[in-house]
Amino acid sequence: MKHLLKAGVAALALITCVAAAQAETIRIGVLTDMAGPLSDAQGPGSVEATRMAVEDFGGKLLGEKIEVIGADHQNKADIGAAIARDWYDTRNVQMIMDLGSSAVAIAVQNIAKDKNRLSVATGAASSELTNKHCNTNAIQWGYDTYQFAKGITGPVVKAGGDKWFFISADYAFGHALENDTRKNVEAMGGKVLGSVRHPINNLDFSSFLMQAKNSGANVIAIASAIADQQNALKQGQEFGIFDDKTKAAAMALLLSDVHSVGLKAAQNTTVSSIFYWDADDESRAFSERYAKKMGRPPSEAQAMNYSGTLAWLRAAEAAKSVDTDKVLAQLRSGPIKAPFIKNGELRADGKLVRDIWLMKVKAPEASKKPWDYMEITGTIAGKDAFRPVSESECKLLKG
Repeated sequence: MKHLLKAGVAALALITCVAAAQAETIRIGVLTDMAGPLSDAQGPGSVEATRMAVEDFGGKLLGEKIEVIGADHQNKADIGAAIARDWYDTRNVQMIMDLGSSAVAIAVQNIAKDKNRLSVATGAASSELTNKHCNTNAIQWGYDTYQFAKGITGPVVKAGGDKWFFISADYAFGHALENDTRKNVEAMGGKVLGSVRHPINNLDFSSFLMQAKNSGANVIAIASAIADQQNALKQGQEFGIFDDKTKAAAMALLLSDVHSVGLKAAQNTTVSSIFYWDADDESRAFSERYAKKMGRPPSEAQAMNYSGTLAWLRAAEAAKSVDTDKVLAQLRSGPIKAPFIKNGELRADGKLVRDIWLMKVKAPEASKKPWDYMEITGTIAGKDAFRPVSESECKLLKG
């Protein structure tokens, strides 16, 4: 009996020690698409970029070990929400990064508010995250659909593209991107002749492309992401949909998209971007280190995981606490100084406003090295790139 009692006490002590160790370890969760349509631009690369930030910070925060954990939300809000609850409740996760799917991001940032933890969208792009879905515990550190729309519609409409037709993804991101672009087109005097929506992971765009072509539009806007956008662009080229009279506008074109469809198909496309691996010395230095680990330059979202993680770690160190309210107060106490962020300001709605790059996809003959896809043509000031306070529905900006 005494032996059983001693064994029970020892087991309890072991469990207590493990639980204490787990509580003391500060965890950052990367909740992303590990194997689906968004994984090329996010996925394992986002986890690695976050780990690089922790390593560069020194691996410890306020004397405690920092651990990065990752999981696959499979682009399903219910799965993402379940993982987020478990991480916040049992794994001492202070911040969840990436998120990718806008529907997942909306679900997770609502949970973050309930748990008083932090949600940081670096890959989820719906501008509604910081508009009607804004909350005190959510940050959008990456690109958004308003920025995509604002950066691209101006040059296209000014070049004569005044009749638009949308092929849009039928989920939160696609709806927001179409809506933001539509408003910009109409504000500039253009017309929207129609739209059609497709499911995620759609393989055949032929009927959608023919409907767009037959509408008489001179701009066919692809308001989709990653694999779907790539398929629509490739099939549009194969079927002869895009020509001198009917241009494609890839509204959310990323580095991985250009790599997939090729320079011949993507050349001369206007791109607004928060990050390009070859933009400046800072971006090149990080990208070279990242490429040694992952075999290619980082995407926009992957770079923002690195940037956002370092910013949070530095703010927590300065605040001498991982308490969400104290860290957010520190982040908002002055201009954001973080990798790849120029003239950054974190607003009360959670939007990180900063200058962005305006770029053009190079012609094949202009590319001189691997992944040399973009020519920087200018910058857009943050105040002109992102939704202004005057247009926002977020109640946090009304006080």
